[in-house]
Amino acid sequence: MSRHSVQQLVHEASQTFRASGHFAYHYARGKLGYDSIFHEMLRRGLLPEGGHYLDLGCGQGSLFAWLLAARRLHEQGHWPTGWAPPPQPKQLRGVELMQRDVDRAACAFGPQHPVVRVEQGDMNAVDFGRPDAIVILDALHYFSHEQQRAVLARIRQALPPGGVFLTRIGDAGAGLTYRICNGLDRLVTYSRGHRLPRLYCRTLQDWVAELERLGFVVETEPMSGRKPFANVMLVCKVPHGAAPVNLPPSETMPDPVSSLST
Repeated sequence: MSRHSVQQLVHEASQTFRASGHFAYHYARGKLGYDSIFHEMLRRGLLPEGGHYLDLGCGQGSLFAWLLAARRLHEQGHWPTGWAPPPQPKQLRGVELMQRDVDRAACAFGPQHPVVRVEQGDMNAVDFGRPDAIVILDALHYFSHEQQRAVLARIRQALPPGGVFLTRIGDAGAGLTYRICNGLDRLVTYSRGHRLPRLYCRTLQDWVAELERLGFVVETEPMSGRKPFANVMLVCKVPHGAAPVNLPPSETMPDPVSSLST
């Protein structure tokens, strides 16, 4: 039952992108079917119920289709055994740098969707508002260490007590698996129309130290499935009762050693 329910969920979410074209549909189907972080965030109930979610670097909005399909299937009684009930978000806001992905999202969800809004923008510049959860998947390493620190500080400022920041990083201290992951990342980035970037990666220990310095309680979990990658999911929570912070974006930590940058 569980496997069949997951397959139903992948199918339902992917159908959202039929109107957006062949690439958008098959990209969503592959991403949602085989990328374990999408399964884990639902299985474990990592996102707060009934909140406002912000996905930075959201692409075509695959996460939003996933969450909306999950809610529909759960209401119909088709849900994987042992998974937490899916959340019912009030607002799904995405920010994406690439206009072509924003256009695919517009075709998929329509201009007047009651919950979903995807806009073109740079996470280094847009106003985050006051969401209950913020997600960044596989994007922070495209920015300099200074930009990373500024974005993370602004995320901590934006989230309320009990808020969640969910991200996935590549552990630069993982040796061969990190190099494999890094190479594939460059290939996928190039195939999607981006120029080959310089990557600003860190060890897992560096990421955790940076986030704990900002006041997050951080949980780490390997998130590569059966693939030979160095991906790690970071579940970062603002403790209940935590005081508001007002960290200047210019506040920095010492740079990781230069050998970790590629």
